[in-house]
Amino acid sequence: MSFQTSALILSWIAILLLALVVSGLVRQVHALTSGTAGRPGSVGLRPGAPAPGFRDLAPPSPATLVLLFLDSGCATCEHLLDEVAERAPRGDVALRVLYRNAAPAGAADVPVTVLGEQAELFDRYDALATPFAVVVDATGRVRRSEPVGSRSALRHLLDQVDQVDQVDQPSGGAPGPAVHQIQRGGAR
Repeated sequence: MSFQTSALILSWIAILLLALVVSGLVRQVHALTSGTAGRPGSVGLRPGAPAPGFRDLAPPSPATLVLLFLDSGCATCEHLLDEVAERAPRGDVALRVLYRNAAPAGAADVPVTVLGEQAELFDRYDALATPFAVVVDATGRVRRSEPVGSRSALRHLLDQVDQVDQVDQPSGGAPGPAVHQIQRGGAR
């Protein structure tokens, strides 16, 4: 067999293998776009659901509670912890930082309550991925439950919580009958 014949046979084999790979990729793209591939379900508790462990986590006075679920091995979580350290909660907003395992040493310097070894709460709040935030109103009901993937997303969430709490507090200081539009999903 000549060199040219061998090269021609190898070229055709390579072309057939490439065609099989492209065919598989086309099928995967089609499955993803048509929705036949499994899509992840919603994570977190639904708005209006009772917040698990609210009595143990809630501040002494009625206030909005923001739970921030973090992981010590997550770089984004470290950035969010820095954001929490720079921005102490204002007004009637209490912030709790929860870790599935032990909290990292740097978390002790943050001016909010940091709780380690909270795997049960991660499961009960359906916080499958970190960083994840849950906003609980003063009555112990979940207001929002969503992933927060950046410092700006956390800042946006905390700003919205602050704005809603200012609407809730009429001049007498008691919570008012404000109606809230519940949003799901991350910051845009």
